Amino acid sequence: MSSVNNRPLTAADLDAFGAELDALRARHVATLGDADARYIRKIEAAVRWIGVAGRVVLYAAAFSPLYAASLLWPLGIAGAVLLGLSKILENMELAHNVMHGQYDWMGDPSLQGKTYEWDIAGTSESWRKTHNFSHHTYTNVRGMDDDIGYGLLRIFPEQRWHPFFLMQPVIAVIFALYFQWGIAIQDLRIGRLFLGRITLRELWQQSQPVRRKVTKQLLKDYVLFPALAGPFFLTVILGNLVANGIRNVWTYVVIFCGHFTADAETFPKECVENESRGHWYLRQLRGSSNLTGGKWMHIMTGNLSHQIEHHFYPDVPANRYAAMAVEVRQICARYGQHYNTGSMARQFGQVVWRILRHSLPSKPKGKQAPLVSAPVA
Repeated sequence: MSSVNNRPLTAADLDAFGAELDALRARHVATLGDADARYIRKIEAAVRWIGVAGRVVLYAAAFSPLYAASLLWPLGIAGAVLLGLSKILENMELAHNVMHGQYDWMGDPSLQGKTYEWDIAGTSESWRKTHNFSHHTYTNVRGMDDDIGYGLLRIFPEQRWHPFFLMQPVIAVIFALYFQWGIAIQDLRIGRLFLGRITLRELWQQSQPVRRKVTKQLLKDYVLFPALAGPFFLTVILGNLVANGIRNVWTYVVIFCGHFTADAETFPKECVENESRGHWYLRQLRGSSNLTGGKWMHIMTGNLSHQIEHHFYPDVPANRYAAMAVEVRQICARYGQHYNTGSMARQFGQVVWRILRHSLPSKPKGKQAPLVSAPVA
């Protein structure tokens, strides 16, 4: 549990808090228009052309032994980095935000939240279920938000300890490197198989969409594009592998910084019973963490550097979050609520500390009252 002291809020305070945040959203939604459309189309173009550049450079590296063998490594690294940047932009600033329905108002079939399919092993359909619905509705509610540790890690002391968690410092590193695969199988809840709640045959049937998407991704990155390089295919395979790894690690770091810092809190299931709008905003605030940085930092994180604003307004175009954050911070200050923000180094350092600390057994916490510092008058 966070050690931050937040001012206790009355029922009237909570209603006013929620009303102010609702009003902020309404003001921005009312002014959506051409500038927002141009922004996302620029991101879409950047994803496409940076990706093309990365693949062209990778092919130049692959064929470099024919004209300048010394260029193999420099070109290979440059191509992998460019392709990785394209994949980061596609996943975070384009796909993630589009799938939240942030650009449905444009009426562009390629930018519709319910039909967009992203360049990752997991299906968009499963992501919309586990992330858009479960995570954003029940943010950091134990037993309802599967993103708390993703079923692999103990990050909060309220999570029950098992000897398995002694391995989590190693598991955390592996999870970062293969993050897209963890996301791909998250909704399958494979643990049910070991608990006898589902048969292997049932799990196999339920995994069909994921298996189909995984096959498509593997063929694209590790068969089709490498085949175009002929006998020099290995360079392209390695470049794609590195690009996916860059995207996986960056996404992992950004997401973990947004939810698992020292001041982030988890909540019992009881807190969502008859939850008011103000309480919902307060829970999102207490369970989220922001990252400081400049324009490019915000773009490369998909504006999840403004995780608080994203949890408040998941369907508002993310390019608006920087402006909204100024007012959100002022509103939080007026109501005496901590606004959790810091550099990526600082926030991720806290995440690493949580992973290491809570891999070890600790005394169980007493029963946590729903939002203990927000009593209803």
